[in-house]
Amino acid sequence: MDRPSENFTLALKYKRTLGPVVGAFLTGLRDGRLVGIKTAEGRVLCPPLEYDPANGQRTGELVDLPDNGTVESWSWVSEPQRKHPLERPFAFATIRIDGADSALVHAVDAGSRDVMAAGLRVKAQYAEERTGRMRDLECFVPIA
Repeated sequence: MDRPSENFTLALKYKRTLGPVVGAFLTGLRDGRLVGIKTAEGRVLCPPLEYDPANGQRTGELVDLPDNGTVESWSWVSEPQRKHPLERPFAFATIRIDGADSALVHAVDAGSRDVMAAGLRVKAQYAEERTGRMRDLECFVPIA
């Protein structure tokens, strides 16, 4: 027996306070800099987390990091969709920022799939107008 049904989208609007750790990271992006955080063991996480994923302990001191990093892995997007960060072909990559012990995932505007490789050195490229959101970090670009 078929039951009557209808598809619909349920949307819940809400605001979340960022807290001191995520807030510091997004403030750093607004100011054109990357911020990480030290764990009790001295490892540096970027992006910063309130708790160490290895042991659940609270993290501690916020630290400024350079804008450079190294691609660890990547996946090429040859046909970007509307929801993607760039309108031209690019790579999503895990990038270990210099001085960090963790990696973040972001877009690399390499110009060509042939440029991409594990070990590629990249530099952060910030949006011209920044407001304290993740999109303030527009993408990473290869270091010439």
